[in-house]
Amino acid sequence: MIRTLSCPHCGGDVTTYRNPFPTVDVVILLPENQVVLVERANPPHGWALPGGFVDYGESAEHAAVREAREETGLDVTLLGLVGVYSDPDRDPRHHTMSVVYTALAEAPERLQAGDDAAQARAWPLHDLPELAFDHARILADLRRQLPGPIRSPEPFHD
Repeated sequence: MIRTLSCPHCGGDVTTYRNPFPTVDVVILLPENQVVLVERANPPHGWALPGGFVDYGESAEHAAVREAREETGLDVTLLGLVGVYSDPDRDPRHHTMSVVYTALAEAPERLQAGDDAAQARAWPLHDLPELAFDHARILADLRRQLPGPIRSPEPFHD
């Protein structure tokens, strides 16, 4: 949506655009078909996937790794894309468009809440709490994509 405003200094026309805010979410996969969720400390409250806004000048991939670390204390390796979610009503605060990644944690035992997360914990995919935003839909989409149980990756040997 394009909107024209009047410049307060020169009186000239200034064109502004209302675009969705770019965000990322991360499905951190753990063994035994578990995923990491955070309980949000700020409104809207509830359990959610770790995630947040992409900073100006930052790639979506970098934002996903950064948000995972900030909210869960975990360093993650991105595996792939679950999808892109852009329903204008997915976030009650404003229109967001989220790129959602799957990831593995390098040291899952380091899981701890950080940044704007009140809690962080592992939840079985078959027994999730009520989720904020459209995160139940995202995890339902993920379950359809998974070929089988989540397993720890095989260690790499030279």
